[in-house]
Amino acid sequence: MLKQLTLSLQFGKLDAAARHRAALPRHKVARWIRHALQSDAEITVRIVDAEEGQALNRDYRHKDYATNVLTFDYTQEPVITADLVLCAPVVAREARENGKTLQAHYAHLLVHGTLHAQGWDHETSEEDAQAMEAREIDILAGLGFKSPYEA
Repeated sequence: MLKQLTLSLQFGKLDAAARHRAALPRHKVARWIRHALQSDAEITVRIVDAEEGQALNRDYRHKDYATNVLTFDYTQEPVITADLVLCAPVVAREARENGKTLQAHYAHLLVHGTLHAQGWDHETSEEDAQAMEAREIDILAGLGFKSPYEA
């Protein structure tokens, strides 16, 4: 059964904003996130430029570069509350480099970030990374997307 989701979808100042908005219709973003949820959630998704993405990654992870997705998880019970911040230029570059559509890459990163918000982690061990990857592949297959880990 799909979980209840309160979603705030925000777009920062972006170059090519129309392209990113087109790849992220609200109903699809909600569907992708819901499929990755294990319980009800309140999630904010913010699409940002490289400057904002780099500042957040530097300030909160002490890594001075813009990354594709940042997950700020606040609670897991009784309701998952989190912010997912996706850096539009990084997502677009990675999609292009990997021969994926922008929408497919956003779907993957939203599923990935939603799993992080629920305690999944791929940086703790190889076993955890494999488990998280397998879960992402299953969720994305259920949404009609190919494995993001295949060329």
